[in-house]
Amino acid sequence: MDGFEGNKGYSERFGLHQVDFVDGNRPRTPKQSAYFFAQIIEQNGFVSRKQDHFEGVKISPPRRSTPLPPSEVPSASKVVWEKFTPQKKFDRQMYHYGNFSQNFLWGVSSSAYQIEGGWNADGKGPSLSIWDKFTHTPGNILQHDTGDIACNSYNKMEDDIAALKKVKVSHYRFSVSWPRILPDGTTEYINQAGLNYYKKLLDSLIAANIQPQVTLYHWDLPQALQDVGGWENETIIERFRDYADILFENLGPKVQLWITFNEPFIIAILGHVQGTHAPGIDRPDTLPYIVSHNIIKAHAEAWHVYNDKYRASQNGMVSITVNADWAEPRNPYKQEDYDAARSFYLGWYAHPIFNGDYSPLMKRSVLEQSLAGGLTKSRLPEFTPEEIKRINGTYDYFGLNHYCTKSWTNSCYRGVVLLRDRTWLESGSHWLTMTPFGLRRLLKFIKHEFGNPPIIITENGVSENGPVDLNDVHRKYFYEKYINQVLKAYLLDDVNVIGYTAWSLLDNLEWAVGYTERFGLFYVNRSDPDLSRTPKASVSFYSSIISCNGFPDPASGTHELTKQKLCEKRTSLYGLFARTALMSHPQERSPTFLFPL
Repeated sequence: MDGFEGNKGYSERFGLHQVDFVDGNRPRTPKQSAYFFAQIIEQNGFVSRKQDHFEGVKISPPRRSTPLPPSEVPSASKVVWEKFTPQKKFDRQMYHYGNFSQNFLWGVSSSAYQIEGGWNADGKGPSLSIWDKFTHTPGNILQHDTGDIACNSYNKMEDDIAALKKVKVSHYRFSVSWPRILPDGTTEYINQAGLNYYKKLLDSLIAANIQPQVTLYHWDLPQALQDVGGWENETIIERFRDYADILFENLGPKVQLWITFNEPFIIAILGHVQGTHAPGIDRPDTLPYIVSHNIIKAHAEAWHVYNDKYRASQNGMVSITVNADWAEPRNPYKQEDYDAARSFYLGWYAHPIFNGDYSPLMKRSVLEQSLAGGLTKSRLPEFTPEEIKRINGTYDYFGLNHYCTKSWTNSCYRGVVLLRDRTWLESGSHWLTMTPFGLRRLLKFIKHEFGNPPIIITENGVSENGPVDLNDVHRKYFYEKYINQVLKAYLLDDVNVIGYTAWSLLDNLEWAVGYTERFGLFYVNRSDPDLSRTPKASVSFYSSIISCNGFPDPASGTHELTKQKLCEKRTSLYGLFARTALMSHPQERSPTFLFPL
């Protein structure tokens, strides 16, 4: 019960029962924790709740006679938020034991420009990528870093395969460098040396019993195409279709999983509004909407090429990967706050592809802001009825990149605004807070909003900066908590999640911040000319989750994951969390204004 706590008197209370010190009889009232603790005593621990396992979806293209209809839920984000909002912090963090389906995909990610190097090797040199030009321009990248050498994966393929085998993944996600295949971006000249490199990589992966998941475009556009307008020029739709056709024809027999675009939101906003990513354009008018419009149409054309020419023989799956934070509404009584991120983050690209056309909310919001800005029409382009029909349903699964949760609001003056809750645990990146509870909510939202498609989490990870510490306890904590939330979504919410991919395999070039922020499971020693790879502690931890295919109940026996001594791990993290809490300022929220509608 609450009692006298030394020099703190009665101001601090540790009791399971509240004592009314005003009443002379000192009555005791049990707190909620008293009932909870009594239940633990009665059960002599934590009784495993048996769940019917939701059967995973086999990796085969879904067959639909008609496209899915638009969502009939007025606001799936509100439905999901209201389901989970009664949860206290303790409930959100409650551990859940269980396993994923037997054919669950476990992977790790990378991208060409961030790891390959060989920036002008074997025929790539005549026409570079927009990131080659961007990083070679002084002032764009921290510490003047470039991807000229990066992790030198172009010449260290065997080392990367060895690293993948150590993690025990079943899948490896990597991207193809467009200018390494088509130096000027067109089919006028196909660089066979570039194709041979990726064929060798595919052969090496398959020999190691690791299946590839290949991204067509992870931001490294040929500079020759940017010189004629890049994603603003509608002719790029045809260029991308031809590029995809070449990869499907030459690499497709050995690839079952394809991604057309990685994070189109980042391409549009960081590359064409904020100018902090290549091609470095700062033009927040109609440009991000035009760029996104063309990307959506280019994705659809690539999907149709595969569907019409290669699906019957290759039997693979093609989709797009969108990035999304979970959006906690800043004002729980304001419908606009529920919908802000849904339309301008995830829904911008997913709604046309999965449900047909831009959402009515997005159309209305952009129109209102356009008119308020003195324009006579909306900055958001319109799809023709024929384009809507061609785009709708161009997916075989839902590719999702997720890192954290944000608090969102919709301001009529400033557009979509995100705020960071400073009580959330921080990482090595200013934008990334450790908020695992949001991933389960986001997965359930996708289920309700987009018809429960097969979901592959194509990126999820956490960074550090500063001195190197191979005992990356924060990353072990991150993976444990986030993957356990995925398990909850799978077993408790019947979300059709079929794969999880950690970001990233190696400490690599993190775009504008260079090599200062490290997401890798493997440390890359940049002071060593050989760029040696050293596994961090998180490698064995993640590989144990993979080997156990989730989090088996310790009561069912000794498993590889239990050997990781999770209790000791949590204890070692206490100091980290305590220091983070001391640096937090619960009363503060820092706003970030994304872009005007």
